[in-house]
Amino acid sequence: MPSGIPLNTKRPGLGAGLRIVLGLAAIPASAQMPPGPGREETQKMCSACHELERSISLRQDRDGWKTTLNKMVSLGATGTDQDYSAVLEYLAANFPSDAVSRLNVNTGRAIDFESRLSLKRSEAAAVIEYRTKHGSFKSIEDLKKVPGIDAAKIEAKKDILVF
Repeated sequence: MPSGIPLNTKRPGLGAGLRIVLGLAAIPASAQMPPGPGREETQKMCSACHELERSISLRQDRDGWKTTLNKMVSLGATGTDQDYSAVLEYLAANFPSDAVSRLNVNTGRAIDFESRLSLKRSEAAAVIEYRTKHGSFKSIEDLKKVPGIDAAKIEAKKDILVF
C-alpha cells in the first residue's frame, strides 16, 4: 500500500475495513454535503477559488459564517445577494458549530481568531504578533490591549475565551 502500512491478511476483515476507511477519504466533498436549499450555490461559490472540502471543514455559528462569506467577497467571490443569502443559510444550517468550544488565546491560530471572534485577518495577525512579542495573555484586558483590535468583538465573545 502507498502508506507503507501492510495489511494483515491473517485477520479476516482488516484489509476490507481499511479499504473502506481509505475509500471514504476519497469521497468528494459534494457527496458529503447534505441536500437542501443553497447546496448548489454553496458548491458553485465555494469551489470557485479553493477546494470545497476546505469550505465545509469549518464549523461555525451564523455570525462566523457571515464573517467568512464577507471575507470571501472582499477577496473576489462573486454572486448575487440571493446567492449569498442561500449560501449563508445552507452553511449555518448544515455546518454549525457544535457546542461552542473554548478558544485558548495563548495557543490559538490566526484562523481561529478570525472565525471564532469574527476578527479581520489583520486583527488576527495582530493578536498573534502581540502574543509573540509580549508573551501569554493573562486576561481579557490584556487581549484588548492589542493595537487595532475591535474590543467590542472580544467583549461579545468573552465567554468562549480561555487564558
